[in-house]
Amino acid sequence: MKIHEYQAKTLLRQAGVPVPEGRLCESAAEARQAAEAMMEPGKPMAVKAQVHAGGRGKGGGIKLVRSAQEA
Repeated sequence: MKIHEYQAKTLLRQAGVPVPEGRLCESAAEARQAAEAMMEPGKPMAVKAQVHAGGRGKGGGIKLVRSAQEA
């Protein structure tokens, strides 16, 4: 079964497994709003592309951002 990370997190939560907070965003504006709501001062946040592909980190699909503007 191929599912995205956000879908797997939903299934794990339903099974009672603790998972890190995250939000699905479909636009840059949504990503900025989510980052503004979730970021802790001085701590970076990961922005991840939800694609069915191996090695998304090596391919640039995961970025660490330090501000809502970067997100």
